[in-house]
Amino acid sequence: MADNIIKWLSHSCFSIQTSQGKTIFIDPWLTNNPLSPVSVDDIISADLVLVTHDHFDHCADAVAISQKTGAIVVGFPETVGKFKTDHALHEGNVVSGGMGMNIGGTVDIDGIAVTMTQAFHSSESGSPCGYIIKLEDGTTVYHAGDTGVFESMKTLGDLYAIDVALLPIGSCFTMDPHQAAWALKLLRPKKAIPMHYKTFPLLEQSAEGFVAKAKETAPDVDIIVLDPGEEYIA
Repeated sequence: MADNIIKWLSHSCFSIQTSQGKTIFIDPWLTNNPLSPVSVDDIISADLVLVTHDHFDHCADAVAISQKTGAIVVGFPETVGKFKTDHALHEGNVVSGGMGMNIGGTVDIDGIAVTMTQAFHSSESGSPCGYIIKLEDGTTVYHAGDTGVFESMKTLGDLYAIDVALLPIGSCFTMDPHQAAWALKLLRPKKAIPMHYKTFPLLEQSAEGFVAKAKETAPDVDIIVLDPGEEYIA
């Protein structure tokens, strides 16, 4: 059986190549991203583009990828509405028949179940969010989006058997390493990959502090630290 391949494209952007041959992009910011190992020109195919909120460093290339590949864009109704109005995103390329989705909802897109979760941050349109993504073979990935730690992460851990958690650690705009390590205790994933660090000078510049805190707070969670462009087989 084929594997699921999770690739960190720097900041909060990941691609997931599923065992069934689907390609998912989450929070695509490739253009003018100083750490991105790829550009939109390098993307050949995509099936889904998930957007957690409308800050440029999370959605800058969402519409371009959809327009190039025909991928379905998943996001808040107000955020996908902004994409349609301001960036000519075709309604047929938006989840739920062009309507978007909201927190607590789950949509099944060709065998991939996407559940939108809360996040504590800001967004010009809609609200910030995260995603629980259950792939075709049952592998479950949680992308927290930009957020601080929140107690109901425990509920997410109770509801979903999370195989891989993608967590921001950069501080200033999101959880710092101490909070992110505590989030592991609440979520109880099998593995975790840190994100949203070292892109800007204001952010944490390495994952070392998070790794050390995680060993103290959630020693049973395996921490996978990737460089931009590196892959993890899930």
